[in-house]
Amino acid sequence: MSKILIIEDDKTISMGLEYYLKQEGYDVEIANSFEEAKNPIKESNISLVLLDLGLPDKNGFEVFKYIKEKNDIPVIFLTAIDDEVSIVMGLDMGADDYITKPFKARELLSRIKRTLRKESGLDTNKIIIKNIEIDLKQAKVFKNGIDVMLTALEYKILLILATNPNQVFTREQILADIWDVNEDFVNDNTLTVYIKRLREKIEDNKDNPKIIQTVRGIGYKIEN
Repeated sequence: MSKILIIEDDKTISMGLEYYLKQEGYDVEIANSFEEAKNPIKESNISLVLLDLGLPDKNGFEVFKYIKEKNDIPVIFLTAIDDEVSIVMGLDMGADDYITKPFKARELLSRIKRTLRKESGLDTNKIIIKNIEIDLKQAKVFKNGIDVMLTALEYKILLILATNPNQVFTREQILADIWDVNEDFVNDNTLTVYIKRLREKIEDNKDNPKIIQTVRGIGYKIEN
């Protein structure tokens, strides 16, 4: 499970982010000042930092430098400061992203996932899972080197799980992601059908799946 450190002095925002990200399966730690963030920054189990520029005890750019000196982990600036100079400075310093407030939760989640995929080496043109290869550039899936014909929704479901290996997705989370990119209504029963069809196409034995695994009472996951 990826652990996210939120360095944010606005407790309403930090608590809201904590709740949302935990619902999405992340471990979360909050620091409301630089002083509170010092020890967590040194921990080796932090996967990503969401960093506000306007901290009460230290400039956010200085905190960024401190983070990179202690632990070379990805950092996303999440701040109300939206002038071009600050954005360019943050990115030129090596920040992985710069998001201005107010922001949409789904957009933030998408950028977090993209940053973590890049950090883990998954942000390439291909994802390999056992005998399945997903070519992201061509949006194609191959099983043992043979092209597997998936519908757009089947491909999207597979991609949600494959780009977040070992993470359990509830049925509601998968449905929400599908809803974001598809205008057609997809209900819970329809998702069951799509998972069944996906397994028929990519599993060696659809009745004993080794790729898309059911987590009883919760949802689905893919193990890398």
